[in-house]
Amino acid sequence: MSNTLLRVCPSDLKMPFEVKKHSSACLELVNRTDRWVAFKVKTTNPRKYSVRPASGVVQPRGSCGITITMQAPKEVPPDYQCKDKFLVQSVAAAEGTTHKGIVPGMFSKAPGKLVEEFKLRVVYVPANPPSPVPEETEEDDGSLDSDVDHEVGTPSTSNCQDKGIHVDHKLQMTRVTLHPS
Repeated sequence: MSNTLLRVCPSDLKMPFEVKKHSSACLELVNRTDRWVAFKVKTTNPRKYSVRPASGVVQPRGSCGITITMQAPKEVPPDYQCKDKFLVQSVAAAEGTTHKGIVPGMFSKAPGKLVEEFKLRVVYVPANPPSPVPEETEEDDGSLDSDVDHEVGTPSTSNCQDKGIHVDHKLQMTRVTLHPS
């Protein structure tokens, strides 16, 4: 089924995975229409995930960020695979509808009523991917004749900012100054 009400990004939920640590991923819901759209997010494993907001309204041509937080896993699953899935349901809503106006019956399928559904599977990704910059070994070759400043930043692993969702991340910076001995 083609989703005409909402565009859901990304199409697979890439969840950072690290044993004994909570992790989060983001979804963005973009309203493709000039109508108000109500949504509801469901999962096959509600005890494992927290979804905020789990339901809401996206204004015409607007967007909404969803944060999904996974409980800290106790062990690595076989083959690093996850069978969990999410379902985003959406329906056209009356103009001015608020979160309080969302009721479970809105998402019931009935003749003549359009309830769009978008399914996402969870894909585990390493929480701390290897650095894209190769590390250099320190050699005493006499090349330390002048002061050299280096700044090393830790890139964000979240794709939320790429999708226009504001996520407050602190960038860790390290300054190294080399002086001749």
